[in-house]
Amino acid sequence: MNEMIIRTNDLLENPTPRVPVCLVLDTSGSMSGAPVNELESGLRSFLDAIRNDDMARHAAEISIVTFNDVAVQTMDFASIDRQQAPVLAAGGSTAMGSAVDMALNLLNKRKEAYQTSGVDYYQPWLVLMTDGQPTDSIESAVRRCQQAVNERKLSIFAIGVGNGADMNTLARFSPKRQPLKLQGLSFTNFFEWLSKSIARVSASTPGESVPLDVNGLKGWAEI
Repeated sequence: MNEMIIRTNDLLENPTPRVPVCLVLDTSGSMSGAPVNELESGLRSFLDAIRNDDMARHAAEISIVTFNDVAVQTMDFASIDRQQAPVLAAGGSTAMGSAVDMALNLLNKRKEAYQTSGVDYYQPWLVLMTDGQPTDSIESAVRRCQQAVNERKLSIFAIGVGNGADMNTLARFSPKRQPLKLQGLSFTNFFEWLSKSIARVSASTPGESVPLDVNGLKGWAEI
């Protein structure tokens, strides 16, 4: 069956309000070896945690964009039961601006699908993780992120990995929430926190303000 038809059927068969989340993940050369392996392991744990939560399983929709020389969508929005963490390979430069622009386009397109199908949705989330500096222009992506955040149409979680992460650049994408710096390679701990946060949001009413677990940041992030 055509993937577009399957995704449409997902919305028709499950009218639960959705939490659309796009993970934008750095797979440039500096992520080679242990970092990309730990990231892939964290992604698998994240998807498993979503599947094992009754509320989040029906509400969360995850898309993944990876970026090195170019940005690529490596996982499309769909029912979590049909998704598997992609195999990640690191190498090349850091096309961060292109990746964030792609993620914003994907989130907007998914919101249009919700509206067409009459499915309610929560404020979309964009999670940006990088261990370096962009090698392409980020001005368009920064401008679009800031506008969406200021209009309360997007939540951004910017995560720096290691000492090479440009935290000042990450802060430009996230005007309302300061970027966090991952301690070591604590990807699994981060994704555990993220899955719990998604579960908390999915148990609320769309439009309701939901405080996230700040204490849950301890142990994996420098606040």
